[in-house]
Amino acid sequence: MKEKTSPTMTAKRSKTILGKLLNYYGEPVADLQFQNLYQLCVAVVLSAQTTDKQVNAVTPHLFSKYPDFPSLARANISDVEEIIKSTGFYHNKARNIVLLAETIVEKFNRKVPATREELTSLPGVGRKTANVILSVGFDIPAFAVDTHVLRIANRIGYIASENPLEVEKAITTTLDESEWKRAHLLLIRHGRVLCTARSPRCSECPVNSLCGFADKTA
Repeated sequence: MKEKTSPTMTAKRSKTILGKLLNYYGEPVADLQFQNLYQLCVAVVLSAQTTDKQVNAVTPHLFSKYPDFPSLARANISDVEEIIKSTGFYHNKARNIVLLAETIVEKFNRKVPATREELTSLPGVGRKTANVILSVGFDIPAFAVDTHVLRIANRIGYIASENPLEVEKAITTTLDESEWKRAHLLLIRHGRVLCTARSPRCSECPVNSLCGFADKTA
């Protein structure tokens, strides 16, 4: 990783960055399509190492056949694999979402738990997934770090680290809890639209002047 040239990130600078992104993209919304906590929970697990677009392509069929946790808990894993195959890693994902459904039915009375500790006890749910569910599903302050957020945090000068937990702390300490959800969604949008992994469109970036990315273009 190349050395950053940006000044130390401050709360004021962080808010300026997020404000410019908000003005550019507008109020962000999650790209995953869901109608309830059951669908969100399953969709987020399926989104690991694939695109939200790909997940959205398979979940209508999945949720039509298995509309809730009890029905998914009773599902034949091979049938689930066939439905979600295009999302990649479908053997593990199918097993995880069926076991997740079983756990929620048996241990949590069919309700998605609302604490990080309980969520991360579920099959297929790590800290990032738990934070998405807390933030998007329950509107509880939490900040999920995916590949887009990690990349932008390093480029823009929040931190120089590939550790998601360190990135999470670096960003959240510069923002009020009420801003975490919006910031998470804005950074993801920015990573998908302009600040892409390859050939970032720096000349179009609304925060170019505030960015310390060593390889940025004019």
